[in-house]
Amino acid sequence: MSMTRAIFSARRAAGVPVWLPALASVAAIVLGWAVLAVLVDTPRTLPAPWTVARLIWRAAVSGDLWFQTGMTLFRVAASFVLAMGVGAVIGLWLGRSAKADAWLNPILVMTLNIPALVVIVLCYIWIGLNEVAAIMAVAINKIPLVAVIMRDGTRALRPDLDDMARAYHMRPLDRLRHVILPQLAPHFASAARVGIALIWKIVLVVEFLGRSNGVGFKLHMYFQMFDVAQVMAWSLSFVIVMLTIDYVILRPWERRANRWRRDEN
Repeated sequence: MSMTRAIFSARRAAGVPVWLPALASVAAIVLGWAVLAVLVDTPRTLPAPWTVARLIWRAAVSGDLWFQTGMTLFRVAASFVLAMGVGAVIGLWLGRSAKADAWLNPILVMTLNIPALVVIVLCYIWIGLNEVAAIMAVAINKIPLVAVIMRDGTRALRPDLDDMARAYHMRPLDRLRHVILPQLAPHFASAARVGIALIWKIVLVVEFLGRSNGVGFKLHMYFQMFDVAQVMAWSLSFVIVMLTIDYVILRPWERRANRWRRDEN
């Protein structure tokens, strides 16, 4: 049994909801922020939590929050699907072919170390200030990370299951579906969780530099006005959205993907 499962089991046995520690940590952060804001007493540089919350509510009521957040989420989703698809295929190929890995590993290392800002600027110059350039810039930054995680996962595939598939003369597609993909599911889920955190941050930079809508655009606009309260309001609102996606979608997916490992213990 893993340490995480042991902790969760102990909490359930003690009657403590698993979400309570997370809620308590968030409350502690907000409380510390409020105390610091009162002590500093400079709303222009450190607005209080209630001031930021009021701005978020005002943007939500006006509808601007939903439109801008929706545009950012569209770019996040499009970049995520493209990066996960291409990166998974490349990682599977490199993990199964030592020759391909020998040829492409230097390129993979190089692309991993190219600053995201350089890729964004080049995409805007080569493709133009449009949605294609924005999504491509984000996906290109994410693909190498997915490829590395999936390559390492492919290398860790159990050889006895491959031998069994060959002994039963399984077709390539059946082997991929029933033998390879179930073993890669935990690595794919990990790549998704790590990648979504990276993608939405890069999307905000992309919007900051060259889009006319989205959360990053709003951050750019209020940065020019030196409006710290609005910058914090828009940043916090999108962080809440991404935390919701993580807890509602990605974490349950990761638990299901790792279920076969827990069953072995």
